[in-house]
Amino acid sequence: MPPFLPLTRGRRQRGGAGVTRTAPMPSSSIPDDLCSIPALLARNAQRFPKQAAYREKEFGIWQSWTWEETRDEVRALALGFLALGLARGDYVAIIGRNRPALYWAMVAAQSAGAIPVPLYQDAVAEEMAYVLDHCGARFVVCGDQEQVDKVITVREQVPSIEQVTYLDKRGMRKYDHSAMNWLEDVAREGRAAETRLGPELDRRMAELSWDHTCVMLYTSGTTGKPKGVVLSNRNIIVTSKNTSEFDRLKPGDEILAYLPMAWVGDFIFAIGQAYWTGFCVNCPESAQTMMTDLREIGPTYFFAPPRIFENMLTTVMIRMEDASNLKRRMFHHFMGVARDVGPRLLDGKPVSAGARLHYALGALLVYGPLKDTLGLRRIRVAYTAGEAIGPEIFDFYRALGINLKQLYGQTEASVFITQQPDGEVRSDTVGVPSPGVELRIAETGEVFYRSPGVFESYYKNAESTASTKDAEGWVATGDAGFFEEGTGHLRIIDRAKDVGKMADGSMFAPKYVENKLKFFPNILESVVFGNGRDRCVAFINIDLSALGSWAERNNIAYSSYQELAGLKPVLDTIQEHVETVNESVAQDPMLAGCQIHRFLVLHKELDADDGEMTRTRKVRRRIVEEKFADLIEALYGGRDEVYTETEVTYEDGRKGKLKATLEIRDAKTFGQGARAMAAE
Repeated sequence: MPPFLPLTRGRRQRGGAGVTRTAPMPSSSIPDDLCSIPALLARNAQRFPKQAAYREKEFGIWQSWTWEETRDEVRALALGFLALGLARGDYVAIIGRNRPALYWAMVAAQSAGAIPVPLYQDAVAEEMAYVLDHCGARFVVCGDQEQVDKVITVREQVPSIEQVTYLDKRGMRKYDHSAMNWLEDVAREGRAAETRLGPELDRRMAELSWDHTCVMLYTSGTTGKPKGVVLSNRNIIVTSKNTSEFDRLKPGDEILAYLPMAWVGDFIFAIGQAYWTGFCVNCPESAQTMMTDLREIGPTYFFAPPRIFENMLTTVMIRMEDASNLKRRMFHHFMGVARDVGPRLLDGKPVSAGARLHYALGALLVYGPLKDTLGLRRIRVAYTAGEAIGPEIFDFYRALGINLKQLYGQTEASVFITQQPDGEVRSDTVGVPSPGVELRIAETGEVFYRSPGVFESYYKNAESTASTKDAEGWVATGDAGFFEEGTGHLRIIDRAKDVGKMADGSMFAPKYVENKLKFFPNILESVVFGNGRDRCVAFINIDLSALGSWAERNNIAYSSYQELAGLKPVLDTIQEHVETVNESVAQDPMLAGCQIHRFLVLHKELDADDGEMTRTRKVRRRIVEEKFADLIEALYGGRDEVYTETEVTYEDGRKGKLKATLEIRDAKTFGQGARAMAAE
């Protein structure tokens, strides 16, 4: 690892010291009459009236709406909200899976001068209650009966709720509809009220400015209660414009909107960039049909977290295990060619005529059919972010000719902090500052940024706002990183608060090791401990899909996740992975002390319903440490096994106890780690 500014304990420093990188601001400005999402919608309806804006698959059939039809649907909903009494500045909660009507509800709320607040649809009722009460939502738009039931459950805790609307009317016939309406009825009422309420809606839309709130999105709450991030029209629209131009996005592009609507990335891709460029947003039928729908749409612009790309690759490799010998040999031969030639072609580097011909043959026989199967043949720009992606996985997609890149972002930045430009794509960096973004590494090693996308404030939380964003607009990311010499690319090491010291004074950076472990398809999640200790230990979550397929191929019977996780062949495989990671970590003198000496495979998956992860699948490290304190004690106490009982939450909300005896294993360490162990 190249040298970087030292990480030290002490007071958080602002941007006054350290190394700075700045991306040039785009030269073109945005007309003031395009200062809101409804204004962009009106422009698109005029410029691309018959072009598809939204598609949704329902009952196996794709339905489309043009920009002109989208404008009419949004206006009808906005008028219907006015008829129900929606006031300027009200908060409108949106809960459900990705569907055009829910996106329209967000834009309709904006049109009426209100503020949309999307929530995670898989959140339990108690989690929803906090957000609904914190923002003081008067209106709630639900996708279906499940979400309505959650709202009804918490309604007594959230006295601000006055109106509940729902999109899917199945199962809703016998509910009390005195303050509940079908969304289609709201739109129908809005169309009927055009003459009466149209002028008022037009006035509210004309009042919208750059400084009006565009959306409020809640953080994942990794370390505490979620915070409401207030993002203005300026934040969303300027960021959408800059990043769309960075990747040359255009009206003919297509995306698949399948990630949670409450996540800032979905908002910026499916509303911000979509409305700026005029491209089409496609909504899958369900989470279960997402991969099938991806193949049918064939998007040109695609975002997925590393886990999605890992799952795709795992599926490919499992299918290859079941293929004939000829197909396997052909696959591995041409993938060898692709790894050498594919990335160079993407980066515009010179490639010999013979290599191009060989690659073209591979594209005909292997890469093309494979990309068709995955739904990635038409990809022009693809991004991954959120966690580190394994170099082998990243290189696999680049080898196929898929322009997969990495970005680094946060909710507070309107997503984009850094991006990888075409021709400068690598697996070990997160790129250079996005257009208009300034980056600074403080003397503590923490990354700070300033940009047009910087959030306005945390809602009802001036203290957190002041501790995160200073008077000059610099925002503390909470991540530790450094700029590479020569390239200026940013590399992220870990969360700054998680970077610590081992007992011998060497650096402790758990995320660095955890990401290396998760590069193996058999490992779904890992948590490494060691701050202030003489050695590191780890919890491992196996990937049920990958190891379940392995067990099936090898005729190994198991009845549950817990049973599979305790099988000796599984533990042997995980031990090999841990020791491979230790050998890799040992090559870095700065982090060699982070090698894992002992580990266990957990008897359950870390779960958001149990409070162990956020809804965006980030580990709540402190909660895990407290909840499984007995397991950590056993790992450091030298025991070979440990009995534990863990409270779990079932799908229907019931609580239960999971009992297990877990085997603890020692792992081989290398270099400094091995010497430290021998010294004891």
